Amino acid sequence: MAFEQLADTGVRNGTFILEPMGRNTAPAVAAAALLAQREHPETLLLILPADHYIDDEAAFAEACDRGTTAAAEGHIVTFGVVPTGPATGFGYIQGAAVEPSGALVINRFIEKPSRETAENLLDSGNCYWNSGMFLVRADVYLQELDDFAPEILRRVREAIDAARTDDSFVFLDPGAFGACPADSIDYAVMEHTDKGRVVPMDCGWSDVGAWPALKEIFPEDEAGNVLQGDVLAVGTRDSLVVSGSRLVAALGVEGLIVVETADAVLVTDMEHAQGVKGLVN
Repeated sequence: MAFEQLADTGVRNGTFILEPMGRNTAPAVAAAALLAQREHPETLLLILPADHYIDDEAAFAEACDRGTTAAAEGHIVTFGVVPTGPATGFGYIQGAAVEPSGALVINRFIEKPSRETAENLLDSGNCYWNSGMFLVRADVYLQELDDFAPEILRRVREAIDAARTDDSFVFLDPGAFGACPADSIDYAVMEHTDKGRVVPMDCGWSDVGAWPALKEIFPEDEAGNVLQGDVLAVGTRDSLVVSGSRLVAALGVEGLIVVETADAVLVTDMEHAQGVKGLVN
């Protein structure tokens, strides 16, 4: 699908790096940086999760433009979403002094906070939701990875050197990549580097990380429901009902999330939807 989508934009010479297994974001970006460095050491990498929703594309593009200056100067730029409330489902970034580029020096990262802590963070100012998006030069990222997580870089370099290529596709070597430690950019690099910068971004962002996010994204009916698939809703309000393989009927309920797939059915209220990951585990 991504191959066809890239072609639809008019890009005909894109390269797709295929991981034999997931090893989180730090190794994945290392592979992209190593290949990009072959073209030019200071190539800028814009690192974007595939499952995020952006409502205002122009505002997002403007934030990327603002981040380019700081990234070209050798900083690792992350994009901080301007909070719309004291959300507890996101990590936070606290910025400090503003630099000439318009980016803020990163003061600290905060894990998903309690409600009280989130409210205090918003009151303190210069706090943003951690979007997990980055802009960085290939050579800068690889140097920081070598400083703070050298085993990741070593294994990914081996996986690239032994990779198999086929037209636009690079198949990383399973043995080398499988031996690579699994870690995120945040833990492997960002929490250690002094090159981190944050660019505030207000673009109608959602990480679609929980079912209520879909209710915010898709249009609601007159009763405040979002209904997807083969769904019949009677006397139902403020609910998300998703059918994947058969008819789902909701009668006289309010504030529920019902998701039906071929092998499982989830029923929860909005308040407990963030706990689905624990339920799956």
